[in-house]
Amino acid sequence: MANFTLRVNGRAQTVDVDPATPLLYVLRNDLDLHGPRFGCGLGQCGACTVIVNGNTVRSCVQPVSQVRGEITTLEGLSANGTLHPIQQAWIDEQVPQCGYCQNGQIMTAKALLDRNPNPTDAQIRQGMAGTLCRCMTYYRIHAAIKRAATLRLASLPQGRPEGPSRDEVQS
Repeated sequence: MANFTLRVNGRAQTVDVDPATPLLYVLRNDLDLHGPRFGCGLGQCGACTVIVNGNTVRSCVQPVSQVRGEITTLEGLSANGTLHPIQQAWIDEQVPQCGYCQNGQIMTAKALLDRNPNPTDAQIRQGMAGTLCRCMTYYRIHAAIKRAATLRLASLPQGRPEGPSRDEVQS
């Protein structure tokens, strides 16, 4: 066993676990965060996705000993009772059916929009391709990402994206 101090959703938290323990188990079992879910255990479905330093990470295959930096889980997206634009878009578009994959879908979509605030349809399909939905709600997921991009752009000064424009980003 070893002590690890993780920065999760803006708070430093120390856990005493085996260094090989997957980050998913630490988040769910030790820190009582239930956004990330166990899906396949192989890092292929995306249900366990979290964001570490702006990048999506499959937490079911990421040993806690290799995690460095800020971890954001689904629970860390809302602030002061206000939903993140991607969460609001998910509700507005009525995306979930069974809901099992929604953590991975939302976290992957957030990372995509953080990198590219105004993605094309092709960029959305490419960015979301590795996150699986058993209920096949891909069209609603796509619509929610477009809605979230619009919400975010509308909230910026003069509607100008912070990152590269759609024309500047290669698909």
